[in-house]
Amino acid sequence: MTTKAQPSKSNALGDVTQSLQSFDLIDLQQYTQEKSYANNASKDFHLFYVGRDDVHDVLKHLLSRVSVSLYLNMFGFDDDELNDILMAKAKDPHVTMVITLDKSQAGGVHEKKLLDSDISNDPTAFNTYFVVGQSATGQISHTKGFVADAKVGGEGSTNWSVSGEGTFVVKGQAGGRGYKAQNNTQSIFTDADTISRFQSELIAEHMAARVKKTGNAVEGAYKKGNK
Repeated sequence: MTTKAQPSKSNALGDVTQSLQSFDLIDLQQYTQEKSYANNASKDFHLFYVGRDDVHDVLKHLLSRVSVSLYLNMFGFDDDELNDILMAKAKDPHVTMVITLDKSQAGGVHEKKLLDSDISNDPTAFNTYFVVGQSATGQISHTKGFVADAKVGGEGSTNWSVSGEGTFVVKGQAGGRGYKAQNNTQSIFTDADTISRFQSELIAEHMAARVKKTGNAVEGAYKKGNK
């Protein structure tokens, strides 16, 4: 059983007054190093930098406020608090979810413990919304992005892990003992066309992973039965 992370201020899980229905990119400027955007910043796109901006809280802010739908594909899935948020949403009958994870990464020590804990906690919710698999051609499922409530999307090189997100040891301050940060980026966007097309792609990747997983299981059972 994994140890649950203590929710931070950015985590609005359980607060029904918080949602993404009136989301604006300006809501996330508090997580930048400068605590504000430039005067000429885009209104529908912002790029956050791991090790410089608080990407961990950007993700928590968005995912914890999901109230309608979440379509997500994540290569490296190794964050206890974000996992807790997803499992809470999986149990919410008002939220439609499609979660795709990579098969090769799921075998990692911490990720395996995390997923085993999810299955033990609620196997029905996990098996309904999550699939661990591969791309349509049997390659790694390397997408790292999501669309939340059809309002906001995110995509980039950021894996969900301490070093992947550059999780701060001292709140709001990079550095400190044990601090690790990879060179990663996390884009957040609200452009309607991009969101619509990306959501369709995430669904397609999920279905491909599920078909691939089911096909492999059937093939394995057939070979076993014909030994």
